Amino acid sequence: MMEIFFETKDVFQLKDMEKIAPKEKGITAMSVKEVLQSLVDDGMVDCERIGTSNYYWAFPSKALHARKRKLEVLESQLSEGNQKHANLQKSIEKAKIGRHETEERTLLAKELSSLRDQREQLKAEVEKYKECDPQVVEEIRQANEVAKEAANRWTGMYYSGTDK
Repeated sequence: MMEIFFETKDVFQLKDMEKIAPKEKGITAMSVKEVLQSLVDDGMVDCERIGTSNYYWAFPSKALHARKRKLEVLESQLSEGNQKHANLQKSIEKAKIGRHETEERTLLAKELSSLRDQREQLKAEVEKYKECDPQVVEEIRQANEVAKEAANRWTGMYYSGTDK
């Protein structure tokens, strides 16, 4: 459909496009309106309402300018990305200064790892003994008391006949 616009460099109404597109480009007449609306939504074809009619047009120069703008945007994004990459590489190089692998550093890393493992084991052990915590035991006692009162209440209602 874009070829129709580019070849003729003319302005069309929908009814004109519905006649021309099936004959010249083999586009089914039923889908011309949908395809044209899709092209308008994508910004490839311009549409203007004049009076009661909609007029559609697309010129090759507009498509060329749109591609050039898109290319400029992509090139600027590429240059920004390259600049960020260069800055990050410099930061990595700065961070590597003074961080050479030495025996002392390796030993400290191993010690740190073993201390982390030990901390995890101690956390697991504390979790194991959590149920002996006086506060947790008191909460369990209170929950048991509430459950006992509820059971007595229901048992009392059952024997008094008010549970119906």
